[in-house]
Amino acid sequence: MNQRAENGLVQLAAGLPALWYFDAAHYQRELAQIWYRNWIYVGRSDALAEPLSYLTHRIGTQVVLVLRDENGQLQAFHNTCRHRGAALCTKSAGRLPARAITCGYHGWSYNLHGKLTRVPAHGRPQPAGLKELGLYPVPLQDWHGCIFVHLGGGDTQALESGLASATDALAHWPLAALKVGHTHTRTLQCNWKIFWENYHECLHCPGVHPALSALVPIYRRGIMEQRDDPNWAMHGSSADASRRGGLRDGAVTWSLDGQACGPQFPNLTAEERRVGYHYLTHTPSMYIAAHVDYVRVVRLQPTGPETTAVFTQWLFPAATLNAPGFALQNTVQFGATVMSEDVGVCELVQQGQRARAHHAGVLMPEEYAVYNFQQWVRDELAR
Repeated sequence: MNQRAENGLVQLAAGLPALWYFDAAHYQRELAQIWYRNWIYVGRSDALAEPLSYLTHRIGTQVVLVLRDENGQLQAFHNTCRHRGAALCTKSAGRLPARAITCGYHGWSYNLHGKLTRVPAHGRPQPAGLKELGLYPVPLQDWHGCIFVHLGGGDTQALESGLASATDALAHWPLAALKVGHTHTRTLQCNWKIFWENYHECLHCPGVHPALSALVPIYRRGIMEQRDDPNWAMHGSSADASRRGGLRDGAVTWSLDGQACGPQFPNLTAEERRVGYHYLTHTPSMYIAAHVDYVRVVRLQPTGPETTAVFTQWLFPAATLNAPGFALQNTVQFGATVMSEDVGVCELVQQGQRARAHHAGVLMPEEYAVYNFQQWVRDELAR
């Protein structure tokens, strides 16, 4: 049995079947068993700042309509008219022209809570039962300014069940109050799982991320944290960042020069400032990277068996965004470069999956986090 030692698994482990990275039928199985049965991040709540504003979000074959009602509350529905199934909102985002959702096909109209309010009668009496034909509701939660939806109907587990670490891991960051300062969108020519597997290991860091490995010296050793070192106990009191983790001397954040773009968050602990980066993962659709002066939110959206859309948002305090001389590129360009490097190797992995002799990859003992992710996939498919 594979177990985690202090530095990872104790032996080699078989990876997921190669077929799972490109087979169309299996992709549909993952949509049904994973993406339709877990909380999925769709965007920041401040994107719907005003009543009547809306966005639509696609999850596989499903399209969810998220809006802010006249009372300022968030609502979510399947983007489908109850009459004959026409799509209600065709844009990715916008503002409703009135306090109603009106189908462009036959004019059925719903209030912002999903109740059917009007069916054009054309002089004919309306049949019984129409009032019960409201929009199909979708469970929604606003978690610290992050909107999640769930397509599982009655099979809706707690939002926190998808978090890979404690829910208070980012308690000292004012996540709900931050504003989106920049958004970057990229379509990857790879399966969504390949992106997650790359995220969960740093064996590739020395060769793929030179600037990042210089900023985070422990990454130069192909490991992510102190206890990934087989001899970590010998260096437990070391102040060397290549042993202990954290940023290089003189750096305080992830940016081109390691310097902050504005004031640092005031409530961070000394240890949080020393490390300079903290992650919170919500499988399968997003992760957060929190720094001393800003936060990145990365969202995944599978678009096919071998394609994945990745959306990165850089969040800042409003005061930082409005400050004279705010240098957005010093922060954004660093993260965009790291993402571009990851895209390149993820697409290489995808290109090799179809070799007829290749049935599955293999995981090294230190790739325990990849192993855990793959076990999560297996468990979800069996659930």
